[in-house]
Amino acid sequence: MIWVYRILVAGLLPLVILVLKIRDRLRGKRRPSFSARFARELPDLPTGCLWLHAVSVGEVEIARRLVRELAAEGSEFPVLVTATTATGLDLARRTMGDAASVIPCPLDLPGALGRVFDAARPRALVVVETELWPEMLHQAGRREVPTAVVNARLSDSSFRGYRRVRRLLAPLLEPVNLVLARSQSDADRFAALGVPSETIRTAGNIKYDLEPDSSPLPWIDAVRSAAGGRPIVVAGSTMEGEDAVVLDALARLDAGGREVLLILAPRHPERFAAVADLVTGRGLRLTRRSVDEPPDGATSVFLLDTIGELARAYRAAAVAFIGGSLVSTGGHNPLEPAVWGVPVLSGPHVHNFAEVYAEMTAARAAVIVDGPDELTDALTRWLDNPGAAAEAGAAGRGVVEANRGATALTAAAVLDLARGASS
Repeated sequence: MIWVYRILVAGLLPLVILVLKIRDRLRGKRRPSFSARFARELPDLPTGCLWLHAVSVGEVEIARRLVRELAAEGSEFPVLVTATTATGLDLARRTMGDAASVIPCPLDLPGALGRVFDAARPRALVVVETELWPEMLHQAGRREVPTAVVNARLSDSSFRGYRRVRRLLAPLLEPVNLVLARSQSDADRFAALGVPSETIRTAGNIKYDLEPDSSPLPWIDAVRSAAGGRPIVVAGSTMEGEDAVVLDALARLDAGGREVLLILAPRHPERFAAVADLVTGRGLRLTRRSVDEPPDGATSVFLLDTIGELARAYRAAAVAFIGGSLVSTGGHNPLEPAVWGVPVLSGPHVHNFAEVYAEMTAARAAVIVDGPDELTDALTRWLDNPGAAAEAGAAGRGVVEANRGATALTAAAVLDLARGASS
């Protein structure tokens, strides 16, 4: 199977690179250079390390917590972190640059991966969530590098797709020595794909272990002052198509005599300019975080066009809307506002965080809405009743507190795996 995969990758890669370069140029999207991802000019890498691989911002956050916990556990192993996206790589370098070596993830090719494996000689490969690349797993197995999948998850849709090719997938998963699943349902799905049950454990969701970052935001006092008593609503990690829905809800609130100041944070940097044009095109007063111009009392929308500040921005919110959920992306992390005691609104597409939302909605800490009318109604209920909003926020914080502990369990299991390999 690995040779079939290699032939397909080798045949399609030139076309894929060309298409991605054209698309990135048209959309203004950044990604790590392909020359870097071929790993031909590597920096000095720590040998005998734990190699943590993450995809983008969410997985990098998990890796960051795991790196911190490994240090607290007295790990003797240096750490190498790889990330796939430009935003994930930027975040990893900014938050873990002092504690780990950070490089772009090599392409899933024998040469690129072999150069990283040979340079780093890792004691263990730790893959965050479901970034399972066949060549990466094969190279680890061939070199007898134990491999763990941590915070492992499989959504219903992903599981259905993988199950159709279960017989082809099973040999590619053989090098996996340990699966630390977020939930029992995730564990059951990995077992159904042929991963031996004795290698699967349920460790909980590391995302519950987030600690609120109370370091000050340089602009937050100016935004609060500009709000002038208006409640602040934060719409975070919005995807294309959602910003218009949020602005529609904002217009409905304004028509009903409920003025708010909106902090709008698109998920992807390449959309910042388009979202700014969307806001100003509606005649709304816009202030951009990236422009050295403080908001004032006329500001309707503060565009958070930076990376790494959203989680702290939720602290100022009366209500938070979590993007990626009115479209089929699958939702983003509702725990970031919940840890501040902020009530959460979300669209119906939350399969990336299905278990989290199940707990949040059961605790009445989150409400699922579909479209601008429902979003407006839900915002109105909480903005008109701050006591009910505070109760919902407290319930969300309670959900976070009740589910902590996965990071420590995961770090201990990873160290056991690496130490077993080095003994």
